[in-house]
Amino acid sequence: MVVAGGTGRTTAVRSGEPAFARLWQLLQPAHTGTERVPEDWAEGNFPQVRLTVVWGLSGVGGWPSTNRPPGGDVAVERQDQLVVAEDGAPWVRSDPAPAVEDDDIRWHRAPRSVFERLDRARLLGGGDGGPVGSTAAVDLPGPVRGQARWAVAGGVLGLAAGVGGTLLIHRAAARREAGPPREEPRQVLIDLDE
Repeated sequence: MVVAGGTGRTTAVRSGEPAFARLWQLLQPAHTGTERVPEDWAEGNFPQVRLTVVWGLSGVGGWPSTNRPPGGDVAVERQDQLVVAEDGAPWVRSDPAPAVEDDDIRWHRAPRSVFERLDRARLLGGGDGGPVGSTAAVDLPGPVRGQARWAVAGGVLGLAAGVGGTLLIHRAAARREAGPPREEPRQVLIDLDE
């Protein structure tokens, strides 16, 4: 899921599409290291975010971890944000576990040549409201474009509801009262036929 900075426009991009490959090449989501950034950036005063990418993995879940058949859930794997420094250098601000409330934020430089190529092609959704990626919804006429936007909006809301539900379940499970009683004796079912 790609969200353009400043406009809030969203685009869903899937593995195998050219826009997905471009974003993968630019943001390098497999990168696990971090680089030192200016102190004010680390405190949250970094340049305006050009785009935010929420990397998800679909087709997860299912028995025995949930009460649903396999393949219907989406896991949020990582969130990357692209910012551009005053000198024009592209930087990626990564949260490797956005569903976990922690301060593990990592920074690394994005390849400048890839950034410039995508920026020239107007695929990074600049502040002027340009497109985020090359999707069919951008080129569709009138009513079809509106339907595609509603589908993307529905997908975003579904993803947000799923992440919110997961966070609520984790929070409820972490409560002290959650789970089986700890001080009382447990009841055990015994098979008397044996």
